Amino acid sequence: MLDLNVNVMLISLGRNMSDLEKFRSETREWLEANCPAEMRLPMKDESDAVWGGRNPTFKNPQQKVWLDAMASKGWTVPEWPKAYGGGGLSKDEAKILKAEMKAIKARSPLMSFGIWMLGPALLKYGNEEQKLKYLPQIARGEIRWAQGYSEPNAGSDLASLMTKCEDMGDHYSVTGQKVWTSYADQADWIFVLVRTDFEAKKHEGISFVLVDMDQPGVTTKPIKLISGKSPFCETFLDNARCEKSDLVGEINKGWTIAKYLLTHEREMIGGSGAGSGALRPMGDIAVQQLGLDDRGQLDDPVLRVDVARSEIDGLAFLSTMERVIDEAKAGSGVGANSSMLKYYGTELNKRRLELMMDSAGHDALAWDGEGDVARLWLRTKANSIEGGTSEVQLNIISKRILGLPTA
Repeated sequence: MLDLNVNVMLISLGRNMSDLEKFRSETREWLEANCPAEMRLPMKDESDAVWGGRNPTFKNPQQKVWLDAMASKGWTVPEWPKAYGGGGLSKDEAKILKAEMKAIKARSPLMSFGIWMLGPALLKYGNEEQKLKYLPQIARGEIRWAQGYSEPNAGSDLASLMTKCEDMGDHYSVTGQKVWTSYADQADWIFVLVRTDFEAKKHEGISFVLVDMDQPGVTTKPIKLISGKSPFCETFLDNARCEKSDLVGEINKGWTIAKYLLTHEREMIGGSGAGSGALRPMGDIAVQQLGLDDRGQLDDPVLRVDVARSEIDGLAFLSTMERVIDEAKAGSGVGANSSMLKYYGTELNKRRLELMMDSAGHDALAWDGEGDVARLWLRTKANSIEGGTSEVQLNIISKRILGLPTA
């Protein structure tokens, strides 16, 4: 009986491997036929990214071609169910798609807070009406979201937020101020943490709502950073209308959703440490600036070691991310590991940009030009703050991963 069971398992495994290889072959063929040549080149700057939205802008018409092609397959969100605009792929199939895209240097067709943060929260906590309404729009890049979490007096202590949400009978009215809302001035909708019960304990009186930003009650003001540019904004809500159907989860139970979404945000920010599609590879920049020696190696032995160390650390970080993601999909969740990914990914990203500054020499001091390395280097300083400060992440890591005693 044991031998029979083993044989059945081997046959099943063989069929599965055969199916995956067939999927790999078909995926490779489809990508080769549908990914425009322009979408296989490294992004030079942020304007090369596609964020979608009600009134999307495309620097290159091939960006729209690539987005539409991937969205038609559901491959902007390959593992989401097909009913919600996804590709319905298994974990292994999604890995193959990612690997085949990387093999031809295909850009991501869509950058989206809806994909990275709100989508997972809706899949877990949203009702069926909300999933059918918003998830396909997110998958197709038809709606652009901002995140309304932090407030002037509620940053690391987010549960102290005071943005008020009042029940007006047929709708909610939202009043308050949010800060550090990335790309709020370009977003269509915003997912907002609001206080719906001022008498309850602060974690228990919070709700999670969705607000259309195209209304008189919502205004934004960009915040300029040290880099001279910024994705961050202040967002002001003055009796902004929120439909009751846009309350996600239960009233006063939004903190649970907020924490779940934060794990995905930290994972997203940490992912920048694995390499940014908006920059040429660090080694390429170093070679361009310094040239190669007679052995075909980077002509600066010290920088060569630093670049190699950074790239090795990046590969190790990618492996750790894959492990954490696999564990999460197996049912253990991401949990405190998101803090580990966020912290280390942030440090890797800062190191990489410092090396890019070193390798570019005095050319890195140019304030405007291709790549804007100086601006990008300055921008990385915000990575240590956004999504939860590095100090907060280290506290979470020490308590919940390392099990160290509190002070």
